[in-house]
Amino acid sequence: MKISDVIADMILDMFDDDTPTVQIQRNDLAAQIGCVPSQINYVITSRFTPEQGYRIESRRGGGGCIMITRASTKENAIVSLIKAIGSSISEKNAKAHIYNLNYHGLISDRAGKMMMAVISDNSYKGLGDDIKDKIRAQQLKQMLLAYID
Repeated sequence: MKISDVIADMILDMFDDDTPTVQIQRNDLAAQIGCVPSQINYVITSRFTPEQGYRIESRRGGGGCIMITRASTKENAIVSLIKAIGSSISEKNAKAHIYNLNYHGLISDRAGKMMMAVISDNSYKGLGDDIKDKIRAQQLKQMLLAYID
């Protein structure tokens, strides 16, 4: 089993049905597992993402900690992603989000295909990259909002 899998499993085991949020001391967890703290960061940023239904909050000072909150419903997971998108998104990142939403069962195959078509660079021919990315972010957010209504 990979160290990344061990870390992810330990974090998932910290969640229970009553508490959707866990607080992690990165250095303590790294010492417990026997890895470097940056490995904890890698697992958190790659496996506990908004499109997978998690919100990450980092608190500094006093030893610092990382708070991971699990969305309780599909709708909450999609709303978390909408908030994380920001004002601009590249085609590559937008496609990755849509793929992950579909992979985790948060959107249907059909919805994923339609969203992929809309956010494709082919839909924005003749526009500069900065404008494309801003429009793409707005359209992706609107499609996700429409999906949860």
